[in-house]
Amino acid sequence: MEKTKQDSDFKHIGKKLLSWYKINARDLPFRQTKDPYKIWICEIVFQQTRIAQGLGHYNNFITRFPDVKTLAEAEENEVLLSWKGLGYYSRAINVHKAAQQIMNDYHGIFPDEYEEILKLKGVGKYTAAAVSSICFNGKIPAVDGNFYRVLSRLFADDFDISNSRAFNYFSQLAHLILPENVGDFNQAMMDLGSEICKPKNPLCGECPLNQDCLAFSLEKISEFPVKTKKVKAEDLELKYYFVHRNGQFLIQQRKDDFIWKKLFEFPPVISDDLNPFIKSVKTVNHKLTHKNLSIEIFNVEVDSEEIWNNFIYENKYIVTDVDGSHERSFPKPLENYIQSYDTAYRIL
Repeated sequence: MEKTKQDSDFKHIGKKLLSWYKINARDLPFRQTKDPYKIWICEIVFQQTRIAQGLGHYNNFITRFPDVKTLAEAEENEVLLSWKGLGYYSRAINVHKAAQQIMNDYHGIFPDEYEEILKLKGVGKYTAAAVSSICFNGKIPAVDGNFYRVLSRLFADDFDISNSRAFNYFSQLAHLILPENVGDFNQAMMDLGSEICKPKNPLCGECPLNQDCLAFSLEKISEFPVKTKKVKAEDLELKYYFVHRNGQFLIQQRKDDFIWKKLFEFPPVISDDLNPFIKSVKTVNHKLTHKNLSIEIFNVEVDSEEIWNNFIYENKYIVTDVDGSHERSFPKPLENYIQSYDTAYRIL
């Protein structure tokens, strides 16, 4: 794309998008408010979750934690439990810490400057721009995957979106079409990217910008955006022991220095005196972002009260049952295992 043209040459595109958005905007509950707390939570919830999947979780979270103060004062485990089903639990840990930041550093008032919002735990440039523009009339484009896709097609721009400079590059590109109402523009770009300018099979015939789209006119939509760098997923093997006795089983809370931060898990190791009680082993494959997990779960049914008590005492494991496990958050593969155990145990 030729960058020498004046910004005004493209401003009509942003205005055209706003006109389309005014008629076609999705009716979403967080669009009925300018409360920065609610906009912040919605942006975090939908970072890794499609709106159709996450809407119920967002509503439930806001109902349980209606404001910053309530969230900041909650126990971390309660926040994690309220996040259950959304995955990527580090997001829940971060919003909890950020809420405490707001209470301690900003006297409980959500910061209204982009640079200050960016200081909050777990808040990146996209989220800070979204909150700033929607709630405080900030003039910053909330550049994400939708922006990359729409802008690269609109200008037939082959800048590699995996490049470390992609965010700044497309931010500058967005300013060429940025209208006065940046908050609505950012939301319009999200709707256009998710509903019309899709990664695959885009609905170009319905796009309000098709007359301005260079890739469309060149019949090269499928060639944009350009992304050459692919992150190879790491293969990771995990081993767990489901140590149980009379309907109870042992768990511990993970630390926050690896995957599944602060979630609960089964013992990752056992002592030799528990080996005779291993009844079976199940292998579960599970995918995370950039990780392929192979998880072995050993079924250890202990019939010796002395060995059971000694193992708990020596390792300080928590004793729980199925009902108690519902009050804690587990990685999905372990949660599924508990459910299968519950079914089998109730049959017995």
